[in-house]
Amino acid sequence: MHRFPPTVQKTCCSEGLLKPCFPCTDGRSLLLSPCPLDQSEPRYLERDLLESRVREMEEENQQLRLQLSQSQVAAVQGQDGSYGNAQWVASADTGPEDGENTAEERSTQKGNHTTCARRPMVEKCELIHVACVCAGHNASRDVVTLVKSILFHRRNPLHFHFITDAVAHQILSSLFQSWMVPSVQVSFYDAEELKSEVAWIPNKHYSGIYGLMKLPLTKALPSDLTKVIVLDTDITFATDIAELWAIFRKFTDKQVIGLVENQSDWYLGNLWKNHKPWPALGRGFNTGVILLLLERLRRIGWEQMWRLTAERELMSMLSTSLADQDIFNAFIKQNPVLVHQLPCFWNVQLSDHTRSEQCYTEVSDLKVIHWNSPKKLRVKNKHVEFFRNLYLTFLEYDGNLLRRELFGCPSQPSADSLRSALEDLDEDDQCYDFRRERITVHRLHLYFLQYEYVPTDESVDITLVAQLSMDRLQMLEAICNHWEGPISLALYMSDAEAQQFLRYAQASDVLKHRKNIGYHIVYKEGQFYPVNLLRNIALRQANTPYVFLTDVDFLPMYDLYDYLRKSIVQLDLAHTKKALVVPAFETLRYRLSFPKSKAELLSMLDMGTLYTFRYHVWTKGHAPTNYAKWRTATTAYKVEWEADFEPYVVVRRDCPEYDQRFVGFGWNKVSHIMELDAQEYDFVVLPNAFMIHMPHAPSFDISKFRSSSSYRHCLTTLKEEFHQDLSRKYGAAALKYLTAERNI
Repeated sequence: MHRFPPTVQKTCCSEGLLKPCFPCTDGRSLLLSPCPLDQSEPRYLERDLLESRVREMEEENQQLRLQLSQSQVAAVQGQDGSYGNAQWVASADTGPEDGENTAEERSTQKGNHTTCARRPMVEKCELIHVACVCAGHNASRDVVTLVKSILFHRRNPLHFHFITDAVAHQILSSLFQSWMVPSVQVSFYDAEELKSEVAWIPNKHYSGIYGLMKLPLTKALPSDLTKVIVLDTDITFATDIAELWAIFRKFTDKQVIGLVENQSDWYLGNLWKNHKPWPALGRGFNTGVILLLLERLRRIGWEQMWRLTAERELMSMLSTSLADQDIFNAFIKQNPVLVHQLPCFWNVQLSDHTRSEQCYTEVSDLKVIHWNSPKKLRVKNKHVEFFRNLYLTFLEYDGNLLRRELFGCPSQPSADSLRSALEDLDEDDQCYDFRRERITVHRLHLYFLQYEYVPTDESVDITLVAQLSMDRLQMLEAICNHWEGPISLALYMSDAEAQQFLRYAQASDVLKHRKNIGYHIVYKEGQFYPVNLLRNIALRQANTPYVFLTDVDFLPMYDLYDYLRKSIVQLDLAHTKKALVVPAFETLRYRLSFPKSKAELLSMLDMGTLYTFRYHVWTKGHAPTNYAKWRTATTAYKVEWEADFEPYVVVRRDCPEYDQRFVGFGWNKVSHIMELDAQEYDFVVLPNAFMIHMPHAPSFDISKFRSSSSYRHCLTTLKEEFHQDLSRKYGAAALKYLTAERNI
């Protein structure tokens, strides 16, 4: 084996130069180790001789490494790949410079076992940084599936960096805040601030301006962030992202970008006649998965370099066809030494015109699947069913299961506070499950579908507010036919049910054209239906000054939206504390010829086709509405609060929220109306408004209330505690509620 001459051995860490050090004097260490760079030394000079010697040594070292690995088989057989506090893989610094594993490494890595020399992949609690550009409602849904696939496999803390528009920021910030995944940090960066960096580039790609925003990431991300994995939103991971993070160790001192070769013929220019792609190195590279050494990129002047490249090529190409990918490839064509080619299984690109099937011999070899086509799941590939099923697994996977702790790594303060709150509960309390429900944090995905409504008349506009679960989904189309105004809905669903709802809404001729409905998914967790939490979420997302608080199994009369807006003006809700009562009726018939006027409704009431709401089982709930007076009323009239009053009302959006201690069936609306009265709202019945409850099967919660004495006991306990809290909040004036309750 060659020994380095003294002149070469001298160029080592002792001089503070960024040069490979070869502590070979004892013949034991042959791995390169990077050292700090002397900033005064010209970059990349005096390295050619050293690199040529390294290449010579590599050829000899290949045989030596193989002999070493074979001698260590006995020492590593039976191990699971975990040593001490670090994760291990085959040495990341001993592979070829193009990023491909050697033949012997590939042959011994099947099934995550290896007989190669081993070294730490990432430290146990090493923080992995991931960046995504995410804009709009659809991309926000897609990125959740990507995140699920990463969280499922990960064993390290993660820091997600999202470049977002206002829509995605609102959606993802509430999602991660409510998700509360341990050892996950999230940062957001305003895409508006980056638009000026790339808006000058004409782009024909369907991603629009957001498809160019990976280019200025060195400027957008924190200056102290040295490296990051950049991902498209249509990516699915099939392995631990730490394996990808470890590839940074394979970069040479010159390399700054890690990419997988493009698997289509796009950059070869032979897809159709006169096809003229941007310049690229061979097949070019795909930018769905990128490793960026940010520190080095800033050092070599990346911002100026990609701009100059884009300006030069646009003089002849006029626009980009593949957004940032064209500019990255043109840059690499001019600077090939700066790219580190990743193995193709780190970005298996699925579309109708790729050679992705040549990338793997078995699907178990795959690391990352990239749905690299506007057609997404409809692409042609002989293994597409396998890929689709893998994707659907994460799409419908219960995200609550990903809230697992990373033992040995610091947890977030929010997780600690929730754990402390749970520990304070008495598990022997008969109502433990009710009290636990109150502190449960449900995952929340706001604006699950596209929402574009902007109030046209902000002074009087009104939003219908309601909540529902999967068994009430069929009511949505009917409500839309009766109410043309904005709607805010909280939907209590599992991850799988949310996808069923998505397919239902996209296939509905009624729903797919309505853009003024905000659908907010609250993911299932716990034993009870959190009805008042759902109402509060829908209420908070209403973006009009007034709200109509109703339930999804009621159909409002035709033109109620216009009638309520006129009533708001006439009764001066802007300057008075009023709750406008919409009288409620019900039918026991599943098919009903809906009344078109008050006169028609009264006729149906007299014929027994309709009844006042809950006339047979709970008359107290709506008796104060005074239906006898309403029959002949032509003007609005005031009614007084009575015990158990629970009308459906129109109020200002700044009304008090619902009390979330009440879950499932019982007292959820009663408590809210009681607090409105405590705040001195006047209840005013509208003379020409009505709504009709449509029949449906009893809910699971009402069945529990009727069959469980324990359930009824806990509801009584919660009512007493609510009365006490109301008295502390509103003083002596609230004593009347306790008195009224005792007189029932």
